[in-house]
Amino acid sequence: MLLIVYFVPYCPNAYNFATIALFLAGRFYMITMFGIKNCDTIKKARKWLEAEGIEYQFHDYKKDGLSPEMLNGWVKDLGWEALVNKRGTTWRKLPEETKDSIDEAMAITVMLENTSIIKRPLLSNGTNKTLLGFKADEYQEFFNS
Repeated sequence: MLLIVYFVPYCPNAYNFATIALFLAGRFYMITMFGIKNCDTIKKARKWLEAEGIEYQFHDYKKDGLSPEMLNGWVKDLGWEALVNKRGTTWRKLPEETKDSIDEAMAITVMLENTSIIKRPLLSNGTNKTLLGFKADEYQEFFNS
């Protein structure tokens, strides 16, 4: 196993943290969990990762922000409907006309303005693999595939 450590310089649209990259079995892994620190589901997912001894970086939307490019990538991969948490308080507080007429463009605008409306957690390996939400069996499969 080769461990590579590098630093990502500060940029308004990038994370400001040291990234740990693991080069395993010919694959590049950079595990990042995106969400909000105080979210109960985030806490469960973080606890699971730590119990499994899996290294990861946490990207807090509230603290670290979210770039339109990053969000657009997730919308392309997962679909805007999957990303919008319609069970949360932020969704319920939106005007009825917004909820009734929401489409992809409006959803992206709403998610950039109200990051709390994005379903959490979103786990990414930094390349082409993302997982939305937390279920232990899905996390196990994510890391074993």
